[in-house]
Amino acid sequence: MAEPVSEPGPRAALPLYLRVAAVLRDDLIQRRISPGSRLPSERHLAHRFHVNRQTVRGALQLLRDERLVVTDRRGTFAAAADQDPRGPGPTALRRSFPGGPRAADALVRAALAWEAPPVALAARLSLAPGEPTLVHRHAVLAPSGVSLQRSVSWFSRPALAEIPQLGRYRRSAERFQQQPDLRLLYHWMHHAGLRTTHRESVGVPQVPAGHAADGAVQAAGGGARLSVHRVVSDQHGHALEVTDIDVAARTGSWTYEFSG
Repeated sequence: MAEPVSEPGPRAALPLYLRVAAVLRDDLIQRRISPGSRLPSERHLAHRFHVNRQTVRGALQLLRDERLVVTDRRGTFAAAADQDPRGPGPTALRRSFPGGPRAADALVRAALAWEAPPVALAARLSLAPGEPTLVHRHAVLAPSGVSLQRSVSWFSRPALAEIPQLGRYRRSAERFQQQPDLRLLYHWMHHAGLRTTHRESVGVPQVPAGHAADGAVQAAGGGARLSVHRVVSDQHGHALEVTDIDVAARTGSWTYEFSG
């Protein structure tokens, strides 16, 4: 039975491959596709969702990155029930943006704005001094309200030009009206054909909580903290994202994931 994914609604703003992946992900999680069983062919899935096979391949690649399916010369199969998605596997797992600790029952707050970055960052983002760009602020709070992590991310002119999912926020007033979900940012970069390099510097901040230079933010509540400065660049050396993260070290840790 054909199942088009282009109907109006909140999901319609997402690229087709993400909508296809969302339906298949739900089928896998709800066990409508049994662990270890073979998924339908690309041609069958393209007919089911009324999309082309390239869109299906993009969706399957995303599910492989999430360790929900595996592919060999026989086809694509749902991951076995006893497979640990965190363990080593044949496909690199792209982390969620902006990264950091994943605490149970944590509260997440996120917001987008259109602002000029600190002067020290403007040139790195290919912007003129005072020129505004997209900025993402993100906070992870414990159920008690204690801050586990706070971050601020600035996006460059090349990022807004090359990544359609970011560019649409520049044109949409909706970015100020709802909590944005940029967790798939690094998948978006990959599917835009960008080969990225992530450089992260981790340190122990020496400034008082709530005060930082160059747009960084500090975790509330004092105590031990870790600061992470991330620059994500494309294959041409152009910065795409500059993020400063402050982690409450007493409750969180920083995990690196490499691929290559």
